[in-house]
Amino acid sequence: MASDKMLKFTTVGRDMPDKRPPDLRRGDFAEIYGEYATQKAGEQAGRCSQCGVPYCQSHCPLHNNIPDWLRLTAEGRLQEAYEISQETNTFPEICGRICPQDRLCEGNCVIEQAGHGTVTIGAVEKYITDTAWDEGWVKPITPASERPEKVAVIGSGPGGLACADMLRRAGVQVTVIDRHDRAGGLMTYGIPGFKLEKDVVMKRVRQLEEGGVTFKLNCDVGKDITFDEIRDSHDAVLIATGVYKTRDLQAPGVGAEGIVRAIDFLTASNRKSFGDEVPEFESGELNADGKRVVVIGGGDTAMDCVRTAIRQGAKSVKCLYRRDRENMPGSQREVANAEEEGVEFAWLSAPKGFKGERVGGVVVSKMRLGQPDATGRQVPEVIEGADYTEDADLVVKALGFEPENLPKLWGVEGLEVTRWGTVLADFQTHETSLPGVYACGDIQRGASLVVWAIRDGREAAQAILAQLQGSSAMAAE
Repeated sequence: MASDKMLKFTTVGRDMPDKRPPDLRRGDFAEIYGEYATQKAGEQAGRCSQCGVPYCQSHCPLHNNIPDWLRLTAEGRLQEAYEISQETNTFPEICGRICPQDRLCEGNCVIEQAGHGTVTIGAVEKYITDTAWDEGWVKPITPASERPEKVAVIGSGPGGLACADMLRRAGVQVTVIDRHDRAGGLMTYGIPGFKLEKDVVMKRVRQLEEGGVTFKLNCDVGKDITFDEIRDSHDAVLIATGVYKTRDLQAPGVGAEGIVRAIDFLTASNRKSFGDEVPEFESGELNADGKRVVVIGGGDTAMDCVRTAIRQGAKSVKCLYRRDRENMPGSQREVANAEEEGVEFAWLSAPKGFKGERVGGVVVSKMRLGQPDATGRQVPEVIEGADYTEDADLVVKALGFEPENLPKLWGVEGLEVTRWGTVLADFQTHETSLPGVYACGDIQRGASLVVWAIRDGREAAQAILAQLQGSSAMAAE
């Protein structure tokens, strides 16, 4: 019986796909986890308890039907599992690789709370969709009928692409505009290959192209085309630019040569993986080879930077974070991977200044955690007299991202922003202060996860379709 394949968590232990040894993975940018064999995927999926209230599903921003596709995987019905996965998630193979499952679905798994070890949800999700690609189950978009309406999507990150996918499936004519030479946003140029190999992203981009989505790349809004020109030639516009402005440090010597932004460091590395010529990498400016590297920050971007520096052949890599391990915002799984690969973490440490016109060291203040602030987090406090100097040839600032000033950058009047600089938009319809203009993803909610951007993009598509439907009805009257 099919039901006999489930509820195996009491007899089958949690087992992740094999992880390549640290000494091997330090030498390349390939993904570090292997693939489940079919039998192993079914066995691990069968550990699901099929609980009546699936917390894994409720804690997923997309509310994926996780218990259903786990059951289908356990029963060997992989094509059905993929179809159910795809219903709620535009890019399941990407989320299976880069979602922080330890904080979302897996972290809220019922059997994990019971002490049996969580179901390996992310690894099974990745297996299902990779199998779907291999078997040819992933097809180009074929709308039942074409519609005349045109929608422009500014930004080709996960939010913009998710919206484009849903609109195109409804037959809408979609143009995606991006200032970079490849689509994908931070999935292409921000996230390293050892977490998300680039052919995975490029396959989805090709699928959208084959389904009729038009990509207008190397097109910088405000320079190559005005926002008003885009609005005038389309029935609706989605702003999905993401946030790229780096938060900066205020400290003596911060302008020294050798102190670089995380986005520049990661983009250069990812461009090299595509085989591009990257002068800043070749000159050593954005290359960690042979250098003592210090990365400042404790989020997932900082983890991407330290692990990239290791692979580039850094002499040493240290990460400074002003709070302790338990209070860092990045994934604990990523921290463990980084430590395995040779990264050293200096907890409760913050930069006080930098030495040399060409950076040669970071003056570090030791910290302690004081009383909680309004958010409930303990505030880091400097321990007086405990400063020391950390030698460094390359310092990477991974302090998070802020939105660019789009109204000023694009010369747009009437586009309201919040006090944080994000575009002010409704969190259900994603409508902005301008009629027919929507916003989603990081440019609306601030720097966040890929999975949240996908959700926003799908919601925005539904709202845009409702607007187009209303306009069509009015035109017909």
